[in-house]
Amino acid sequence: MDGNSRYIRRHAQNAIDEAIADTPVICLLGPRQCGKSTLAEQQAPSRQYLSLDNPEYYRAALADPTGFIAKLPHFVTIDEVQRVPELMLAIKRSVDLDRRPGRFLLTGSANILQMPRLADSLAGRIEWINLYPFSEAEKSESPGSFLQTWLDGKLDTTIRPNSELAPSLLAERITEGGYPEPNMRSQKRARQWYRQYVRSIIERDIKDVARVKEGDDVAKLLELLSHRSATLINATSLANDLKLDRQTVNRYLALLKKLFLIRELRAWHKNSAKRLIRTPKVHVCDTGLASALASLSPDDWITKRERFGHLLESFIIEQLTMQASTSDHELRLYHYRDKDKVEVDCVLTRGSDVWGVEVKASASIAKSDGNGLRRLAAQAGKDFRSGIVLYDGHSVLPLGQDERIMAVPYSVFWEM
Repeated sequence: MDGNSRYIRRHAQNAIDEAIADTPVICLLGPRQCGKSTLAEQQAPSRQYLSLDNPEYYRAALADPTGFIAKLPHFVTIDEVQRVPELMLAIKRSVDLDRRPGRFLLTGSANILQMPRLADSLAGRIEWINLYPFSEAEKSESPGSFLQTWLDGKLDTTIRPNSELAPSLLAERITEGGYPEPNMRSQKRARQWYRQYVRSIIERDIKDVARVKEGDDVAKLLELLSHRSATLINATSLANDLKLDRQTVNRYLALLKKLFLIRELRAWHKNSAKRLIRTPKVHVCDTGLASALASLSPDDWITKRERFGHLLESFIIEQLTMQASTSDHELRLYHYRDKDKVEVDCVLTRGSDVWGVEVKASASIAKSDGNGLRRLAAQAGKDFRSGIVLYDGHSVLPLGQDERIMAVPYSVFWEM
């Protein structure tokens, strides 16, 4: 993708437009370098923009948060607000005096929602909007409507992909990831960018959100997780490999989640189910980052199939998360695994309704590929709505006699 040659509209733009029209404070949350600043700067040109990465603004805000906010214009964008968390209380006081919509547009590269005192301070005054690196639907300039179409029960075998992807292109999408900057570079230069990216986070962001003496240990943990993405979390094993204690590893895992670098997918279970394993899975949020840290390239697609299979699972989890964030905020994502080691890569729920997604790297499909979804359907009972097996083929196909379970090409997933 040539990021210099075209503008890519972000799917979060509609949510931002709606929030600015009726909410005093809007905060874009997401990892560094995912496009938050660019999107924030593109809002109303009359809005003053300032970044707390600027040393002058940072020092002024840190020294006197209330005075800093009081001197700003009525409509302002503050980038990287997590660097001075005390600003949130000052913003609350300002908004209580003037509740006009759209006054403050904030961005944060650490999850302020995991800092309860700060998140609660603006309750009723703020809307939180998640922004991620580019989704494949955004790259394809499609509206990303697959998930909503499927959940609405409108997916059928008459749907065809707009293009047919070879397995090598699927591997390229996984290793590219979604961060804008490395998508404009060669593979070698992109890998260098990712390593510098991790280094900058260790040197700057970790100091803002946590008291961590050994930032290099956090970087080593992220690299280790890049080799184990889409696996059950085993803090003891991670601690042994890193020569750290388990408590420290758990603290570092929480920090990586706060910085939007990893995602934990909890295990789905129904109250009456007794044979489910409830350990969460860990996913590195961007597979371009994971591929760089694990030294994987598209050429490894065949020879390192198992490792690519795990990355493919993480890749699809992130694409589902992105589409869910702009289509249905009530959706919750889980994984399923029982003691017979029958798995479903992603379980989506809304209220009591249950859907399942299985991920396959192959271009062919068999009825047995839907076995995990059938087990999930049996566990969910009347609450099961439908399931899909994503594969690298070209047609939407039924998988067996249960019409609720279908095989769907990846290209349909992000081009619909």
